[in-house]
Amino acid sequence: MAAPALKHWRTTLERVEKFVSPLYFTDCNLRGRLYGDSRPVAALSCFLTPERLPYQQAIQQHFRPAQVGERFGPTWWTCWFQVELTIPEAWVGQEVHLRWESNGEGLVWRDGEPVQGLTKEGEKTSYVLTDKLGEGDPRSLTLYVEVACNGLLGAGKGSMIAAPDPEKMFELTQAELAVFHRGVYRLLLDLELLLGIAKGLGQDDQRSFQALHTANQMVNMCDPARPETFPAAEALASRFFGQRGGDSQHTIHAIGHCHIDTAWLWPFKETVRKCARSWVTAVQLMEQNPAFVFACSQAQQLEWVKSHYPGLYTRLQECACRGQFVPVGGTWVEMDGNLPSGEAMVRQFLQGQNFFLQEFGKLCSEFWLPDTFGYSAQLPQIMRGCGIRRFLTQKLSWNLVNTFPHHTFFWEGLDGSRVLAHFPPGDSYGMQGSVEEVLKTVRNNRDKGRTNHSAFLFGFGDGGGGPTQTMVDRLERLCNTDGLPRVQLSSPDRLFSALESDAGQLCTWVGELFLELHNGTYTTHAQVKKGNRECERILHDVELLSSLALAHSTHFPYPAKQLRRLWRLLLLNQFHDVVPGSCIQLVVEDAMSHYQDIRSQGNSLLSAATAALCAGEPGPEGLLLVNTLPWTRTEVLALPRSGGAHSLALVTVPSMGFAPAPTPTSEHPLLPQLPQQPVVVVQETDGSVTLDNGIIRVRLDPTGRLTSLVLLASGREAIAEGAVGNQFVLFDDVPLYWDAWDVMDYHLETRKPVLGQPGTLAVGTEGGLQGSAWFLLQLSPHSRLSQEVVLDIGCPYVRFHTEVHWQETHKFLKVEFPARVRSPQATYEIQFGHLQRPTHYNTSWDWARFEVWAHRWMDLSECGFGLALLNDSKYGASVRGNILSLSLLRAPKAPDATADMGRHEFTYALMPHKGECGTVYAGGPRSPSSRTARPPFSGRTPGSFQDAGVIQAAYNLNFPLLALPAPGPAPAGPWSAFSLSTPAVILETVKQAEATPLSRTLVLRLYEAHGSHVDCWLQTSLPVQEAVLCDLLEKRDPAGHLPLSNNRLKLTFSPFQVQSLLLVLQPPTD
Repeated sequence: MAAPALKHWRTTLERVEKFVSPLYFTDCNLRGRLYGDSRPVAALSCFLTPERLPYQQAIQQHFRPAQVGERFGPTWWTCWFQVELTIPEAWVGQEVHLRWESNGEGLVWRDGEPVQGLTKEGEKTSYVLTDKLGEGDPRSLTLYVEVACNGLLGAGKGSMIAAPDPEKMFELTQAELAVFHRGVYRLLLDLELLLGIAKGLGQDDQRSFQALHTANQMVNMCDPARPETFPAAEALASRFFGQRGGDSQHTIHAIGHCHIDTAWLWPFKETVRKCARSWVTAVQLMEQNPAFVFACSQAQQLEWVKSHYPGLYTRLQECACRGQFVPVGGTWVEMDGNLPSGEAMVRQFLQGQNFFLQEFGKLCSEFWLPDTFGYSAQLPQIMRGCGIRRFLTQKLSWNLVNTFPHHTFFWEGLDGSRVLAHFPPGDSYGMQGSVEEVLKTVRNNRDKGRTNHSAFLFGFGDGGGGPTQTMVDRLERLCNTDGLPRVQLSSPDRLFSALESDAGQLCTWVGELFLELHNGTYTTHAQVKKGNRECERILHDVELLSSLALAHSTHFPYPAKQLRRLWRLLLLNQFHDVVPGSCIQLVVEDAMSHYQDIRSQGNSLLSAATAALCAGEPGPEGLLLVNTLPWTRTEVLALPRSGGAHSLALVTVPSMGFAPAPTPTSEHPLLPQLPQQPVVVVQETDGSVTLDNGIIRVRLDPTGRLTSLVLLASGREAIAEGAVGNQFVLFDDVPLYWDAWDVMDYHLETRKPVLGQPGTLAVGTEGGLQGSAWFLLQLSPHSRLSQEVVLDIGCPYVRFHTEVHWQETHKFLKVEFPARVRSPQATYEIQFGHLQRPTHYNTSWDWARFEVWAHRWMDLSECGFGLALLNDSKYGASVRGNILSLSLLRAPKAPDATADMGRHEFTYALMPHKGECGTVYAGGPRSPSSRTARPPFSGRTPGSFQDAGVIQAAYNLNFPLLALPAPGPAPAGPWSAFSLSTPAVILETVKQAEATPLSRTLVLRLYEAHGSHVDCWLQTSLPVQEAVLCDLLEKRDPAGHLPLSNNRLKLTFSPFQVQSLLLVLQPPTD
């Protein structure tokens, strides 16, 4: 026997690599023997269509002869192939595959049902016709392959995220029958894993050398041309992998996963087919691998498959009964975690959990949101209210600046609710089962010593694809091998149960999970964001009025079915690549169509509810003024008059109620009785304009910039000395890569104030009920802006109605207000509350938040005074030092080259306010009977924007009073359905209960908005029979009965707490 040779690490490693290489020496290496004999398909024909046709319709079309090399397209079309196969008799006893490659996404149909996806990018390029051809098996069969003219990640022109190439052509590069050598496959798998261990553990590890030497011996033993040499090589590998680790090994829970963006670089309709291609392949794996578990989120996608692929859906339900197909997430889609309102987030869970319960028999116990661009501090409370105490994501691994310090921890929300959070330490939701990924999962884990379990989500994702048999085989081979962590095919429940067993050792993170990347998504595609805010309002108003109509009349059918459909459209648009604006133009067009549908049908439903409230009595048409907010409002309203004209009137409408419209008797009928000082408008000789309503005084320079804003009661100036507000600024906006997603910190270095021309400011409305001034501003040679600055009688804020014609490339438009206020923190509204963020850049965690998100308002306050900036459709914001900045428009060019181009309308408002100093109690002065003492300034900023009504003002701006035509006479007097005893609590939602579509049960949702402990009395005019607390899924609290006294009930809140209750109505008397 020859003496063993000394082994050189690199040459030995590369020797084994070449032995399994798909590129080198395939004429004599093992990889070249993976397939044996091959035959072309017996016949191939195709037809091309721009439509996404169902199978039965497609196979009726005229197919023309085709061949390998066939080119088809363009982008978003579909090419159907009819594939006729004849298997040679000589292949009896062999495993036979159809090998298929194209650069489009394929789906194999057999006997009228989808059976497997075929996607080169997803490493699915063969379909197993038989694992062993039997004597009696048919030799001829016909398959259909549906090929979408797009890749796994769309069809970007030149790069993945570029706008799609509309003329891209696709090609069929392989279509043949071949014998598959399973023994070669097993050896390749073992050798690749041994190579991974050798490289992953490195030259300082004994086990690494054992792996490399084992692989080298296998190459010595194995002759690729002689299968009889394979068993001895396999035995060597089995001996290595059979050497077990110790009890202290970290356990990796490998869960099959396929993240499918509901829309992104492809339209919604293509996602329907991506789900079918991905999930039918997963079903195939589940049937072949009893231990394999596949986790699947997003009820919307399942609903699509149920509608379009009923046979596949039935198989998914069967797999779910076996515990292999596991619905997770609990939401309608994997929504954006920042921009949707609190109520919209609740509806994501309400619609999602109800779907999962109805279709799969149980609620999801894990919130699954791996790819969203940040996570609101109110999500833990919303999750807990929807029956979920576990949370999985990995997106914070994308942080550009700071490394998040945990992978397993408790996440504590704004109200103190806690959930168990886990970030897979491999920092991916698309693992492929490699040794490198397994080792990274252990090494990267930041909670070593606190927990010994981690998730490992494997399967191609984003564009679908999902797991492959090779991934499953790799992970099963690595199940318990010395030198590596223990790997087990697992489920989300087994993972979290193991993590919960270590819960006593875990750390807690308090507040939002802010992603230090993708800050541009707060602003990109302003029209989509405006549609989102508007439609959230419309559905709120429709539900309230429909609920009041239900209470008013036995004959009114609450539009539950229509509202569910409209809500689902809105929730669909809140997917994490749609409302953020990081999608292609086709998706934006679909989203805008969804919004239009909600607006149109929503207005029809408002009319129907109004008719019911007015009892439908015959007579001349009246006008009903409706206030959908839970406080009385006195505001200037433009009332429609005959001939299409409008007239201004000062009206008062009670909380969540209505009032008849005033009848004009003169040009200004209400002026003599005005309770407040009329608005005075003065234009000076230098062209500047002053607006004064006795509450605030606004002074604009001749170009429209704000030179002074005085709170008259205190005489306090809000604009910083020597500075101007309403200053529009342009920035260069060129990110490193993610165009629609990112705005980088260095954009702040390119600030360019836009200067107007003196003399462009003119008086609009001259005063009385309302005063205004307007101006034009050329932003650039290509873009212009017009703005009306409006001050109403009795209004504590000045509005800026803005119209922009925007034609820019990689520019960012903001508006700035330097405040005469000093504070280290600013306050921003989020879902069901608010939080503080720093105004300084002390640490890297501070300056990474140079651009943040907010909802309807942000505020900068010091002791006794503050300045709030309100908006009706914007989300991007920042406060640096004393400058409040609202982000208005961007101009990215990928993945939508037309993003934000065109005309925009939006309104923002500025509200100076005073507040208390010293010890304050959230929600106003503390009363022993209604409030529990809090530590000084706890949960609120000095200056008490809460007491000044900033929160209510922002609601007023976003929920205008409605003037609705009534089919008959409007009610003779005002009427209020609900009112609250404290401004600290907001009644956010009134709707019919989901579970009882024909009943007279309402759901009310309220939240504490000030950050205080508070008792609140809810007063109602509705005929309430019973009141009981419920969770966010509208399940009764057995101990939640609420006593009613004189139509009043008492609720007790802690800071930022959300509470829901069921009101069972008595039958109406009519």
